[in-house]
Amino acid sequence: MDVHQMDVDVDEVVVQQPVPRPDPWQTPIRMVSPPPRPASVPLIHPNTDLGFVYSAEMMSHNPRYTQNDHPEVPGRISSIWDELVRLRMTGKAKRIPIRPVVREEAVLVHSQDLWDKIEAFQLMDMQNYIDTAQYYEQLSLYICESTTRSARLSCGGVIEAALAVARGELKKSFAIVRPPGHHAEPEEHMGFCFFNNVAVAARVVQQKTPLKKILILDWDVHHGNGTQRAFNEDPSVLYISIHRYERGEFYPCGPFGALQSVGEGPGRGYSVNIPWPTGGMGDADYLHAFQKIVMPIAMEFAPDLVIISAGFDAARGDHLGECDVTPDGYAHMTYMLASLASGRLVVALEGGYNLQSITHSAVAVTKILLGESPPALKSMVASEAAAETVWLVAKEQSKYWKSVSPKSCEPQQEVASLSFSVPEILKLHRQYYLYTTHDMMQIPLVGKELEDRFSAQVMCTTNIFDKETMVFIMHEFGNLRAEMSSSLVCDVQIERSYLLDFSKDLIHWAQGEGYSVLDVNLFPKPVDQQLIAQRLRIPTDEYQQKLVTYLWDNYVQLCSAKNIILIGHGPACSQLIELINLRATSVMKCVKAVVQVIGYSTLRAPKNNHELREWFRKRSFVAIPATHPVWTPDPTKEMKKHGRLQRFDVAETGKLMLQSFPLAKDFVKQRMLATAEDDDDD
Repeated sequence: MDVHQMDVDVDEVVVQQPVPRPDPWQTPIRMVSPPPRPASVPLIHPNTDLGFVYSAEMMSHNPRYTQNDHPEVPGRISSIWDELVRLRMTGKAKRIPIRPVVREEAVLVHSQDLWDKIEAFQLMDMQNYIDTAQYYEQLSLYICESTTRSARLSCGGVIEAALAVARGELKKSFAIVRPPGHHAEPEEHMGFCFFNNVAVAARVVQQKTPLKKILILDWDVHHGNGTQRAFNEDPSVLYISIHRYERGEFYPCGPFGALQSVGEGPGRGYSVNIPWPTGGMGDADYLHAFQKIVMPIAMEFAPDLVIISAGFDAARGDHLGECDVTPDGYAHMTYMLASLASGRLVVALEGGYNLQSITHSAVAVTKILLGESPPALKSMVASEAAAETVWLVAKEQSKYWKSVSPKSCEPQQEVASLSFSVPEILKLHRQYYLYTTHDMMQIPLVGKELEDRFSAQVMCTTNIFDKETMVFIMHEFGNLRAEMSSSLVCDVQIERSYLLDFSKDLIHWAQGEGYSVLDVNLFPKPVDQQLIAQRLRIPTDEYQQKLVTYLWDNYVQLCSAKNIILIGHGPACSQLIELINLRATSVMKCVKAVVQVIGYSTLRAPKNNHELREWFRKRSFVAIPATHPVWTPDPTKEMKKHGRLQRFDVAETGKLMLQSFPLAKDFVKQRMLATAEDDDDD
């Protein structure tokens, strides 16, 4: 029989007279009608792309024969519908007629035996319901005279919602149905669920429309074991579930919802489980999972249709889920999913047991379905547990999806506590070497900012306050990567050797000449990201300026040295020039020579002051590789600013330092012998 011949108008269906209810369940079912509508107002919004599925008849399934309070109550759907009516949202959408699922549709997912069992519920008498109540409670179910009808309507309603979108009649639909479905497995009903609504709907869409690739996103707090089981070996349906797992101890329990459960056979990789290890997960955690796992995989899969198994039991206030997702969080997840499949989106209600929580969450989702933008979110960071889970899922799913990058998901705090950067290791080694070999000591810094960024990076010889000549060296580690000959090569030995060799030669030369040494590494330590968020971020060069001027004012100016030799290396040369600008008077008084080994950094001169520039030109030695842009097209202008520009046919800054060092020493020697009269004659 053709499926369309089975469509019925729910209001005209003759329902079997129910057995009289026990006293506790005499509450009548409320039939909510929309507010009166003027004749001039159309029944359906002319530009609507949304359709609703709803019938109060599904409320007749209720726990009248159970002894305990049950969370899956009829009011779950009426509370949502009443609020949508109150907010006049139902008038902006089409009402999709509901119908019961037929056997030919149900058996696309379920066994004939399960169909027969559910059909038999309506034939039982009251004593049968009472006698079997304990058995069904073990399956987390309850049954009554109306269970069969309600379950069939719930499943058929989702089918009609999906077909309306798949056939192009609507862009989006929302099936407000119960009982839920995602726990129902092909052979068994369980967990408040009888038919697997979204699974059957997906199969019907594949059978009756050209849409074959379907994404089912399940954000119910429980793993949709039935949905995954239905498509576990099918690559045409991508199933993604974000759920509370707790090592398999949270319902439905067992390892099927673990991150390693990825499908079987041809369906391997088409089941994606994001299993939270604990309750309390909120917006930041879910959106982190969406950005790192859900959306990359979904976009790579490129579905023809998206179905959301929209359980709202992860919502704030739900006593079963005990999570913390807000209506705004659900709105943002819906908004992202609506960008897929040319906007074809079906939302099917699953769980959610706090009436206020599911109502507010459903309204937030409906606003997105009606075309509104999601509300702005405050700044948020995923929890450590969520970040760890997403990283582990990324490691597993990267085996099947090119768009998933475990490296981008790696928890930062975890890495920070276990690792050291190469520059930090080199700094510590260099500090130890200078202390043991040259008897150099660490200079303490005043102020938390300087201490946090540059502690253990300023060293001096013990005779710094006694010698008449001081060599003030400024350098960085941070330029090492940029100065490699190729981005494809990372030769740590080259990085390590040139800096240490230069330090040994320079300090050995300075001590041999009887000079004191002040050595500063201007490569700052990384700042904790939380500190950046708490205060205005200060540029790195401002910290470097503070450090260099602090050392000049508190050590260089207070020592006995009458002759200062400034030596800059790589990017640190910029701060050397800035020191000359900021302390021009005292610098011109005592600095005898300025040596810069520029590498490929920008060549700078002091500020536009004739006296300062003339002073600088006479005392400046600059070593530059032959391939530096300063040599093209004409270096004459720069040579007038910088005095002695020395060209070297080397590419690496380390080799440039080694080759230029003999000439730099000769230049310093000449400058030390020069008198004031010699400078005037130049």
